[in-house]
Amino acid sequence: MAYAPRVRIVSLLPSTTEIVFELGLADDLLGVTFECNFPPEARAGREIVVGGMDTKHLTPLEIDEMVRERLARGDELYRLDEDALSRCDPDLILSQDLCRVCAVPSGDVDEAVARLNCRAQVLQIDPQTLDEVIASVLTVAEAAGVSDRGRDLVDALNQRLTRLAAQVAGQRRPRVFVLEWIDPAFLGGHWVPDVVMAAGAEPVLTRPGQKSVPVSWDDIAAAAPEHVVVSPCGYDLEGAVEQARTVLDRLRAEVTVWAIDADAVMVRPGPRLVEGAEALAAAFHGIAPLPDRIIRRIR
Repeated sequence: MAYAPRVRIVSLLPSTTEIVFELGLADDLLGVTFECNFPPEARAGREIVVGGMDTKHLTPLEIDEMVRERLARGDELYRLDEDALSRCDPDLILSQDLCRVCAVPSGDVDEAVARLNCRAQVLQIDPQTLDEVIASVLTVAEAAGVSDRGRDLVDALNQRLTRLAAQVAGQRRPRVFVLEWIDPAFLGGHWVPDVVMAAGAEPVLTRPGQKSVPVSWDDIAAAAPEHVVVSPCGYDLEGAVEQARTVLDRLRAEVTVWAIDADAVMVRPGPRLVEGAEALAAAFHGIAPLPDRIIRRIR
C-alpha cells in the first residue's frame, strides 16, 4: 500500500487548526497561534508561532480603542515568531488576508518565509460565505494530501445542513440581528447571515459576504428584530452572557436576547459553523433540545 508523504503544517488561524484536527492531521500540525484553543489540546506540545495582545482585563470599548490606535500608527496586532516558525520547518502554512484584526496577514507571512529561505507553501484561506467556509475544508485537505478525507468531511457538513433545512422548512422565519461587538455595536457580516438563514431565520441589518461594520442602536431598533444574538468576537459563552446582560437596557423590552459561544460556532470560519446553525435553529424553532453549553437565553 502506498502512503502519502507527511506534510508538516503550521496553522496561523484558529479555524484552520480546527480543520486540520477534523482531517485527522493532528500529528502533522507543528505550529499554532496563542488563540488556537479548540480542540482543547490544540496548543499542547506545539510551537506557538503567533503571539498577540493581552486583552483579558479590558472592556470591549477599551479593546476597540486600542485596536484602532495601533492600526492608525501602523502597528501590528499580532507578532509572528520567526524563530518558532523556522523550528517547525513547515511544508504548508495556513494563513489569511481576510481581517487584520483577526490574524497575521498573508503578506507578512510571505515576507517571513522569504527571509527564512523556507520552502513552505503559504496557503491563504479567506472564505466570505458559509459555502466558501465549507469549501475551504477541501482546499486544506488537498494541500495536505488527504483529499478523500476532505471530501468526506465536506459531505458530512453538507448533509447536516440539508437535514437542518428540512427540519425548519415551512416554519415562520423570525427576524434576527447578530451583534458581533457591543461597544461600539457591530453587525455580523461575512458568513454570519448564512448561518442565521440556515437556522430558519431572517437576518436583519446584514452584510452577507462582506466585512462586519459599526451600526447604531437606533438602526438596530428600527430593524425591529425579534431576536438579538450577542456573539462577541473573541469570547466564549460566559463572556457573551456577561456582555449580553450589559446591553439589555439598549434593546426593546419585547426582543428575545441570546448569548452564544461566538468563537466556537459563529465568528471562526471553520466546521463548527454548522453546529452554530443547529444551535440557533434549536433556539428559534425548538426542533431539538437547546444546547446550553453553546447558547443561552438572557431575556
